[in-house]
Amino acid sequence: MCGIVGYIGTRQATEICLAGLKRLEYRGYDSAGIAVVEDGELEVVKVVGKLAALSQALDETPLDGSLGIGHTRWATHGKPSETNSHPHVSNDGRIALVHNGIIENYAELRDQLEDQGYEFVSETDTEVIVHLVDKYYDGDLAAAFRRAAEELEGAFAVGIICADHPDQMIAARRFSPLVVGIGEGENFIASDMGAVREWTDRVYVIDDDEMAVISRDDIELTDLKGEPVDREPYVIPWPADAAQKGGHKHFMHKEIHEQPRAMRECLLGRLTDPERAITLEGLNMTDEEIRGLRKVVFTACGTAYHAGLVGRFLMEKLARIPAECDLAAELRARDPVVLDHTLAIIVSQSGETADTLVALRELKEKGAKVVSVVNVVDSSIARESDGVVYIQAGPEIGVASTKAYTLQILTIALIAAHFADVRGGTGEHELIELRRAMLSLPEQAHELIEREDSVKSVAAKYYRCPNSLFLGRGVNLPSALEGALKLKEISYIHAEGYSAGEMKHGPIALVEPSLFTVAIAVKGDVYDKMIGNIQEIKARSGPVIGVAFDGDTEIPRQADDVLWVPECPELLTPITVAIPLQLLAYHIADMMDREIDQPRNLAKTVTVE
Repeated sequence: MCGIVGYIGTRQATEICLAGLKRLEYRGYDSAGIAVVEDGELEVVKVVGKLAALSQALDETPLDGSLGIGHTRWATHGKPSETNSHPHVSNDGRIALVHNGIIENYAELRDQLEDQGYEFVSETDTEVIVHLVDKYYDGDLAAAFRRAAEELEGAFAVGIICADHPDQMIAARRFSPLVVGIGEGENFIASDMGAVREWTDRVYVIDDDEMAVISRDDIELTDLKGEPVDREPYVIPWPADAAQKGGHKHFMHKEIHEQPRAMRECLLGRLTDPERAITLEGLNMTDEEIRGLRKVVFTACGTAYHAGLVGRFLMEKLARIPAECDLAAELRARDPVVLDHTLAIIVSQSGETADTLVALRELKEKGAKVVSVVNVVDSSIARESDGVVYIQAGPEIGVASTKAYTLQILTIALIAAHFADVRGGTGEHELIELRRAMLSLPEQAHELIEREDSVKSVAAKYYRCPNSLFLGRGVNLPSALEGALKLKEISYIHAEGYSAGEMKHGPIALVEPSLFTVAIAVKGDVYDKMIGNIQEIKARSGPVIGVAFDGDTEIPRQADDVLWVPECPELLTPITVAIPLQLLAYHIADMMDREIDQPRNLAKTVTVE
């Protein structure tokens, strides 16, 4: 989950690396460091803490050189400390390396290297890599890494520089994301495209067991055996300023506000007229395959898992295909049975989530056809899938996912509606009305953003409460889970998401005046039951925030406060409900002065199991 960046060119590497790391800080912010080759020597500055501390340290100890690598860390092996931070350096001080991933056999390698006289100064698994490279180095840095890679088990994306080679940078990956940015008289490496977008819109996306030997004017792509790799550059489709805050206090706030535009882009070219069928380029499924499906399995982690739970509901309701949703981290543990004609839908914002990638491979190996719903183009999950439907959300920098969540649900709704159309599982009139409602979602999202002040007023009443409960039923049970997750991860308020039907099976014991409940009570199949649950809470002196359709007259009589959403088909309410819940969490956290874009202990992309 760490972020790596590197530069070789004619400009100051420190400035480029620091700017790139700022765009990668969402991947980790326990510690940071930069190494450059300066006058034939390696110079390194490392600090504990966020990049502001590194910037200050570089002001005090400037690094001067046009070749450099940088790193921002999310600790896995070894606590955050200056010693454990990257870059790691060989014992002779000539080779420096940054790493994202986990080396699973590091203990065995460390013992071997210590027996051979190598001195370790950190607790990290990464340090074994730099010593292995040094062990095999005889003047050819690329060859040394290839030999080292033969002994490494686990995941890595690495950037390597050597004082002996001021005109060369090495980059390689296995199971961890890495791109090489293509410039004019300069080149870059980074964990993702956003880190280099300011300087170039062309990148090579490095695949597993591939490496790049990079100079100022050339990029040589090979596999780890040294065989040439032929690949066309990928052109980044979003503008350079897409990864900037654009006047917002936090990236999360900006990304909540971007949802109307992102929804329009998600629908563009796929759904233009309610009377016409949905078109999904990249799905890579024939109508015959869709009609033959016996089961759909969604799998994902975190917020994407909640989107998958909504997808399970949509797939069964609309397409009438048996569906389930698994946490990717748990899927392998039960050795899942995959029937013939099973479709696996893999949901991930980054397309690099380690547990989700493992689940994809497990399902594919067992014979499932795999379609991914992802945001990052040409990511690992996208490349390993049989088909991919991109959500078109654009860069999401805030650690707490917002626009990616609603776009994941919208994309899955498009897939489910398309399947329903092909299979005939839902009446044509109902599908037309559903498609019409989908086309209205961007405007409804804009309307919800315009109501932010009313959500902020509700947040002001409850931000001092230490505990909260989010309740939902049916298609909005995932909304309750997601609402609770948003609040806990950025405000650190204890929040639990529950099925309202489970209230009397335990959670009702928590109800008291200091615990507020958010009850998702939009009209639909479970509306009357939700009113009953609200009454049970009020009878025990628990304050309630209701989430209801505009014009509802019953919920204001039952709840203390109401978050209003425009009316739409119940199956699409997880999209509209999400926006006021995101704003509620955001403003509560802001009133508590939390570090919203970089909540403690978290990272945006979990690239280790």
